[in-house]
Amino acid sequence: MTPEQYVQQKAVASGSSFYYAFLFLPAPRRAAITAFYAFCREVDDVVDEMTDAGVAATKLAWWKSEVAQAFAGKPSHPVMKALMPHASPYAIEARHLTDVIDGCQTDLEQTRYLDYPNLQRYCHLVAGVVGEVAARIFGQTDPATTEYAHTLGQALQLTNIIRDVGEDALRGRIYLPVNELQRFDVKAHEILKRTYSDRFTALMRFQAERAHGLYEQALQLLPAQDRRAQKPGLMMASIYRTLLREIEADNFQVLHQRIKLTPLRKLWLAWRVQALGKM
Repeated sequence: MTPEQYVQQKAVASGSSFYYAFLFLPAPRRAAITAFYAFCREVDDVVDEMTDAGVAATKLAWWKSEVAQAFAGKPSHPVMKALMPHASPYAIEARHLTDVIDGCQTDLEQTRYLDYPNLQRYCHLVAGVVGEVAARIFGQTDPATTEYAHTLGQALQLTNIIRDVGEDALRGRIYLPVNELQRFDVKAHEILKRTYSDRFTALMRFQAERAHGLYEQALQLLPAQDRRAQKPGLMMASIYRTLLREIEADNFQVLHQRIKLTPLRKLWLAWRVQALGKM
């Protein structure tokens, strides 16, 4: 299997909504974003499949050294072999990759966030930086697009957090800020035991409103001259915001299940942005 085949298989196997946005890109940009996405999946899987925190930390340390080696011209992992030819053309820097690794490292060290600014720092590493790299690959021409990409990344990550509250609880993690749990009188043990209440629903509605605000802010920040190039990001916004609305319509029943959109619906939403420019 070639490095290119490896990253393609990694992207397809993930079943992620991101894959549908990649389909409409020209081949060189599609190859670059697929390789970068595969890198993100590799390091994220280290944490998600963790049975021993020490082993996971060692693996993440290995990835940091692999990034340094790759940027020194000696990649060894198929993902880095696939990604490195695109680093220079799309201004992908080592710091971008190490920031993503640092975000995953946070998951090994922290299972609670005291307040939203604390959570924002985490979202910056695991999603904002990813958005920044993706914007460059998609064809950013205006420096202001970076702020749009970071804001959209935050919105997508908050949507993930809302969707995955139950799954994360099974791993002992609660990303919802502690001071906001207190504000809505939701106890951590209720979430860990996956217990619903009107208080929990009110807390989640508050989180959803924040995410909607970030989507709106991101759209306002996107410079007009980059709107066409950034269509894949807008596809992601459309897919994830539709998912958020589905979660709202289901009254935030996210503790016992993972609410999803069908592949056909994701493809339709992506095509709608591509062909009609509508979200």
